Amino acid sequence: MSQANPTPLIPSPIVWTDAQRATQFERWLSTTAAEHGLQPDSLRLASADASFRRYFRINSPSGSRIIMDAPPERENCQPFVKVAQLMHDAGLHAPEVLAWDESLGFMLLSDLGGQTMMQVIDQTQPQANLPLYLQAVDALITWQLASKPGVLPPYDEALLRRELELFPDWYLVQHKGVAIDQGMRFTLDNTFKQIIATNLAQPSVFVHRDFMPRNLMAPTLVAARTALPPEGAVSPWGGPAAKPLMAPASPGAQLGVLDFQDAVYGPITYDIASLMRDAFLSWEEDFCLDVTVRYWEKARKAGLPVGDDFGEFYRGVEWMGLQRHLKVAGIFARLTLRDGKPQYLADTPRFIHYIRSTCARYRELKPLLRLIDKVEGFVEPDVFGFGRQA
Repeated sequence: MSQANPTPLIPSPIVWTDAQRATQFERWLSTTAAEHGLQPDSLRLASADASFRRYFRINSPSGSRIIMDAPPERENCQPFVKVAQLMHDAGLHAPEVLAWDESLGFMLLSDLGGQTMMQVIDQTQPQANLPLYLQAVDALITWQLASKPGVLPPYDEALLRRELELFPDWYLVQHKGVAIDQGMRFTLDNTFKQIIATNLAQPSVFVHRDFMPRNLMAPTLVAARTALPPEGAVSPWGGPAAKPLMAPASPGAQLGVLDFQDAVYGPITYDIASLMRDAFLSWEEDFCLDVTVRYWEKARKAGLPVGDDFGEFYRGVEWMGLQRHLKVAGIFARLTLRDGKPQYLADTPRFIHYIRSTCARYRELKPLLRLIDKVEGFVEPDVFGFGRQA
């Protein structure tokens, strides 16, 4: 959320590698600044992400605003605009689109603040972060309660398989230099088939697809605009529609939600797996279990289709997390090798740890564990030689 009296900042220089695009931006900003009272001299870089998008921050008399720079030949902003509206309709605190030139790929957005959940987390004291994670759980449940089929692209077998193939294509072959032989291909195909079947067996809801602390803004006082279902409304899973958990039309602390343009309609286990098995942050298993149990209990009470057996639900979360981690390992390798963004690959060991931990718990996944251990050079300890004197 924007600040009414933003602190004066020394603007960071905005670097353009394309002179034509720089000129287009200057013209767009000139017109937009006049319409929305923006202060061009305050323009500074806010952030960049793993895509080709960049974000600038700019001041106005009513608070700071965010400008998205998304080259249209590289980025399609229509999903962002669509999902932003879906989130607002659901009562979530998401950026509001104030102006958009679709042909040029420039967008003016409301500003949700300067600190992500990741930046305010205390990594040394897991339980100190529980209130933040419970707010994230509430936001997630509110998002899932708004779910309707046919609104967002389906997270179907084809998409799941394409994502899984990023692991052998980019991580194994391109990054590790592995030549995939017939035996390895059989293991990958057989394991991917099981992962896809397990994940598609989960009920479908709206899926953010990158629901983690780097994409959640630290809560500020906002007016919650939770839309209550009409009297007699029926949920997509049968029975009366549950009311969202957030207080309607009253001030309260809400996490802001960002980076939602890839949202789909798919497994209910996906976003809680993203939240607790973070791409950039690791927690001990007991804290992950604690938050996931709390999510499951709240989701059940809200009428979401999470089942009555937490053990079965948690198995689904682990298998969904496995699919995500295989995919992201491939994406991070691709970002390094194709897009020149090596910083992402530094987090690869975290994903290999997630993958190995999940594979070690399920007999069906042991072949994949052996494959990864071979690629990574892990050697089983010599248990019979333990303590042997030289």
